[in-house]
Amino acid sequence: MPQAQEKLKKYREDNERKSKEVLELWDSSVKHKINQLGNDRYLVLEQVLIAACDCNRIDVAKACLQMLLNKFPDSLRVRRLAITILEAEEKYDEALESLDKLIKADETNAQTRRHKVAILKAKCQISEAIKELVEYLKKFMVDQEGWQELSNLYLLEGEYAKSAYCMEEMILHNSQNHLYHQRNADIRYTQGGAENLELARAHYSYAILLNPNNVRALYGLYLTARSLMSSQKNNQTKKNTFKKIATLSLKRVEHMYSEKRQLNKNDQLFELETLMGWLHLSLN
Repeated sequence: MPQAQEKLKKYREDNERKSKEVLELWDSSVKHKINQLGNDRYLVLEQVLIAACDCNRIDVAKACLQMLLNKFPDSLRVRRLAITILEAEEKYDEALESLDKLIKADETNAQTRRHKVAILKAKCQISEAIKELVEYLKKFMVDQEGWQELSNLYLLEGEYAKSAYCMEEMILHNSQNHLYHQRNADIRYTQGGAENLELARAHYSYAILLNPNNVRALYGLYLTARSLMSSQKNNQTKKNTFKKIATLSLKRVEHMYSEKRQLNKNDQLFELETLMGWLHLSLN
């Protein structure tokens, strides 16, 4: 039992769901001795409830929920867990109705609002999810994950300009994240047009400056430079510059892949030598 308790605690501390493993520990030892865990039992019940929803063990989830309700009948956190079970049962309308009540009771609860966006997305109501997320970000403007999700939702709707705006907000929050610059450049490149291609080139270049091993940014810079080379708006001097950028980017990508192939060859050679050594020992 102590070993199972320590494993569950480690999963929580490492922020790992490991739903299947959690349920195996629950079935094998924890559920019969839950009252022996002290105050930790409520954290374990919450952990098992979420794992049960992940694995479609609704009976286990409802049993955990009932124990939590017996202890915390008025807890908003427990009521959110009840909504999680409704979501696992695909009772989305009931879940949304319950979430609206929670939001009305506490409009400053960010997790409840994000949960509503997730359910709307699960129902494929993308426009409603966007509307709800926009309202959420008016109150919680520093939520980078919220801006990233809004960017993804706009992409689903083909709203590239709005998606790029969300990425710019993320860059304002963390300008040293090379993935943000790369993502913004991807969107600008997809939009097309001379102005967007120039912005894509700038963000790909900065992403490479922050992380020279970003292959996607390197290849994106190559594609962008090739597109700018064919633009009629650029003079010959600029076209020559873009040609150099494209050539250098492609050479860098080829060099990185050649290094990777060499490392794979070395690994295969090491494995072969190891196997030959084992064979030699077994023959002796």
